[in-house]
Amino acid sequence: MTALPMVVRDPALPSEVMIWEVGARDGLQNESAIVPTATKVEFIERLVDAGLAVVEATSYVRPEWVPQLADAADVMAALQRRPAVRYPVLVPNMRGLERALEASVTDVAVFASATEAFAQRNLNRGYDEQWEMFAPVVDRARSEGLAVRGYLSMCFGDPWEGVVDPVAVVAGVGRLLDMGCHAISLGDTIGVATPGQVADLLARLTAAGVPVEAVGVHFHDTYGQALANTLAALRAGVTTVDTSAGGLGGCPYAKSATGNLATEDLVYMLEGLGIRTGVDLDALVTTSAWMSGILGRPSPSRVVRARSHQGE
Repeated sequence: MTALPMVVRDPALPSEVMIWEVGARDGLQNESAIVPTATKVEFIERLVDAGLAVVEATSYVRPEWVPQLADAADVMAALQRRPAVRYPVLVPNMRGLERALEASVTDVAVFASATEAFAQRNLNRGYDEQWEMFAPVVDRARSEGLAVRGYLSMCFGDPWEGVVDPVAVVAGVGRLLDMGCHAISLGDTIGVATPGQVADLLARLTAAGVPVEAVGVHFHDTYGQALANTLAALRAGVTTVDTSAGGLGGCPYAKSATGNLATEDLVYMLEGLGIRTGVDLDALVTTSAWMSGILGRPSPSRVVRARSHQGE
């Protein structure tokens, strides 16, 4: 018998949460064994079948930077895109945007850093130089009618700089919004944040005039804090949460970054809180177990493991 959480609704929390699924892009990007294009396409389509309305599909990054995503054009060409589903792609520069436009995408994202050290390692540019690179990309994307999301990485801690000043994070969010990003994802890239730190940063953003509805959160589970941090964000009014099916993922430029928050673990918690997601948890677990078999290792997701062992 499949275990279901007891539902206890907390009226202080949102009634609905949008899950921004990143498994096919952020989840797979650090895998050393190349996953076949057809498998990636099936993965995306199975995630959509499970009820996910936003599935980040790939990144138009140079193949030598992230070999796993060298087939971005082939993935987008093979996808049977559905009208009610969004398939965002990451575009690191103008050439990436041009490739995305050739694929008739509707949503793109740029990936900035809150710190100098990570900007240098991830973008090969300084903190100030990154904005000069992104501004024309965002302008062009908006002129083409695309929705543009801004990722801001290292919002809570940086492996080279240590604890990140929240004032710098607020400034980075402001720059992304000012250049035209319609939404921001706050990244705990190495998974060091704690709930108090999350609440403090969100309060600072609100005080700075950043609308909470424009903010999403992207937590890694390095120290086991991702769900607790997400709950803190929900209490602050956040309604968009980035997750990765099966807890896949890391960051190729930050070796201390472990897996993303598992989509299944979030859905289980939200179901227990009476928060709507539109996701079929059983279908999602089946999909993540299937992908774990392809990758040849158990899923990091606690829910996937628990449900896979039921009935044994």
